Amino acid sequence: MTTPQQPSAPSAEDFLMGGGVASAKFPTIGAAVSGRITERPVVEQQRDFTTGELKFWDDGKPMQQLVVTLATAERDPANPEDDGTRRLYVKGQMKNAVAQAVRTAGARGLEVGGVLSVTYARDGQKTNPRFNAPKNYEAQYTPAASAELNTPDPGTAPALPAANAGPAVPGLTAEQAAAAQANPATAALVQQIQQAQPSGQAAVAPGPASGGELPPF
Repeated sequence: MTTPQQPSAPSAEDFLMGGGVASAKFPTIGAAVSGRITERPVVEQQRDFTTGELKFWDDGKPMQQLVVTLATAERDPANPEDDGTRRLYVKGQMKNAVAQAVRTAGARGLEVGGVLSVTYARDGQKTNPRFNAPKNYEAQYTPAASAELNTPDPGTAPALPAANAGPAVPGLTAEQAAAAQANPATAALVQQIQQAQPSGQAAVAPGPASGGELPPF
């Protein structure tokens, strides 16, 4: 997994206003949090939820957790400034699930740009009547390189389907006509040929008699 690294101190704004990044929540079985990792994961010592005091194991060693910052699609309707950033505190059984997801992905650890998904899958065995049953999680991880390859380029327009290619172009299949229309070098010529075709006329291969050939596309 990642190399232990202590997190940076909170910003002055977070300290003053009590703000900061919202924590990922898993209120019910089936709840999931998924997003791209935006900051290098860091290791920090756990704190008691009620008192805020640092937590230690019985042998005096600090209880650690991995803090992962994700860009998610979640939004809090009550917070107009919510940009979907969530902090995932990886510890206990969740740590095992995330470690297994990293191994399954063939990665060495979590990295910026990777995509991590964690799901509250089921309840574990209740061992203490004073506490709720522990949550069991499942996780999936996609390394940064693979995530980048599987993300569509927002500047790439999808190709026109053959059904939308318009009137038939002499000597070209519907797929070839669609490709010609998508090429700026041939789109105007294709349009001229289509407009010159009388309705219902059979397609004839362009050649010297029909005024020339379409350039390659």
